[in-house]
Amino acid sequence: MVAHQHTEIRGSRGYYRTAPFDPRFPNTNQTRNCYQNYLDYYRCLKTLGAKGKNTRPCQWYYRVYKSLCPISWVKRWDEQRDDGSFAGRI
Repeated sequence: MVAHQHTEIRGSRGYYRTAPFDPRFPNTNQTRNCYQNYLDYYRCLKTLGAKGKNTRPCQWYYRVYKSLCPISWVKRWDEQRDDGSFAGRI
């Protein structure tokens, strides 16, 4: 089970949250972690939305992928999802 606690870092403008440690991705390179949380967010929305349930729990995946993924990757994946060419299984 993955811990759902963020690490808080005190900066000059207040506290910042970082993605929590995920034992599935122990290495410094967080590329797979970024991609997996992007997929998990959209899978969560799809699954809970289809059941008519509140999708608020999906926001955890959203916050993690937003903190890990470069904006350019997310933009490209969003465009690919929109035009039906995204390679990931959502």
